[in-house]
Amino acid sequence: MTPADLSRTVLHAVRRAVDENALRAPVPARVRVERTRPGGSGDYACAVALQLAGPAELPALEVARILRERVAAEPGIGRVEITGPGFLSFTLDAPSDSDLAVLHAVREQGIAYGHGGALRDEILQFHHAREVRAAVTAHAVRRLLGSQGARVRITCQEAGDPEWSRLGVTIDAHGTPPVPLPRIRPVPAGATAGELLERLGADAVRWGLLRPAGHDRAPLGDDLLVQGEANPLFRVRYAHARARALTRGAAALGFTSAADAAPPEAPARPLLDLLADHPGVLLAAARHRAPDRVARQLEAVAHAFFDFHDSCPPLPSGDEKPSAAHRSRLALAEAAGTVLAGGLSLLGISAPAHL
Repeated sequence: MTPADLSRTVLHAVRRAVDENALRAPVPARVRVERTRPGGSGDYACAVALQLAGPAELPALEVARILRERVAAEPGIGRVEITGPGFLSFTLDAPSDSDLAVLHAVREQGIAYGHGGALRDEILQFHHAREVRAAVTAHAVRRLLGSQGARVRITCQEAGDPEWSRLGVTIDAHGTPPVPLPRIRPVPAGATAGELLERLGADAVRWGLLRPAGHDRAPLGDDLLVQGEANPLFRVRYAHARARALTRGAAALGFTSAADAAPPEAPARPLLDLLADHPGVLLAAARHRAPDRVARQLEAVAHAFFDFHDSCPPLPSGDEKPSAAHRSRLALAEAAGTVLAGGLSLLGISAPAHL
């Protein structure tokens, strides 16, 4: 919960008290919430009861008690105290154990977060046509299955295109094994690896081939090279680069991340949920031989990262000092960057720290 969220919560409590006739006073346009000063109680405080006491013709302590009843039950509020002549002091809820577990797991496992052994008993052999999209998909599927413990061998109908090696593709053997890949729609007009690489480069080619479901057409236009929000690949890689820049910026300001430094704020929820879902997405993508699921997951993480970043800046601005909230936000931003890097790696795409 941000100070703005808390301000809206208190304002809502005032409005409820007035609507219920517990207070007879004009509802203020806004309620100011401030960090508790040294020696004070709780995380935040506000003087709204003192502000309303005169118009309500009640003692400030009585106004504070009326508001405390209505604020204390709101999500994210751990405790509400009345201090001094009628100040409301708020202590926010602590992070849940599950949220902390996700952030600690990402920090400990790094880009291997979401890897596991659910498929360790599987030994598979996949066969694909001598076509660039089929080859790239087969090797992305092998990475995904390997991340879940499976052992995979790849074969091709005949000797592969020498240019495939520039896309990270290797062939284990030639011949016809018993397990074909799901149907992969070839690239338009039979474009070769060399032609695609010359025009787009390896990262854009791999994204363009893997982002659509295998049975859908693979769009391979020049928009894959656009350095802007309209290009999902750029957005994913830029989110990763931005997360890494935040770490560098925090170091320059003399602080580091701390996952349990402060409770997660409301805008963090979508991003935390996506990070928690990531292992399940990787396992499902492996089981269904569907690297496009990973690409869509990365797009969702990048979108949630920017929403969180804009609502809850991980770095202080101006004369603001680094706080527990900044350390907690930084931990979440770093976790998002790590998940993005790991997902791109499974797709065989680089994750530069600078863009």
